[in-house]
Amino acid sequence: MLIMKLPKEQKEQLTEKIKYFFEAERSETIGSIAAEQLLDFVLQEIGPHVYNHALNDARKTVLERMQTLEDELYALEKPIVTKR
Repeated sequence: MLIMKLPKEQKEQLTEKIKYFFEAERSETIGSIAAEQLLDFVLQEIGPHVYNHALNDARKTVLERMQTLEDELYALEKPIVTKR
């Protein structure tokens, strides 16, 4: 599976956040290489799960909107009166 490619600036920002997290939450100092490796691991191993969950959420939202749209279209129908 392909690893999601992040723009360089975004990858640097996320790497800095990982380093900050380790320092603030675990009182551990990790370097940029370790933080970048952790980011790559998370993107490769956890990323697809998050992506699929987001797709399922989007699918659910689209289906709900389609149902609402269908209901609104039915409400626009004009009654057909047949004359005898």
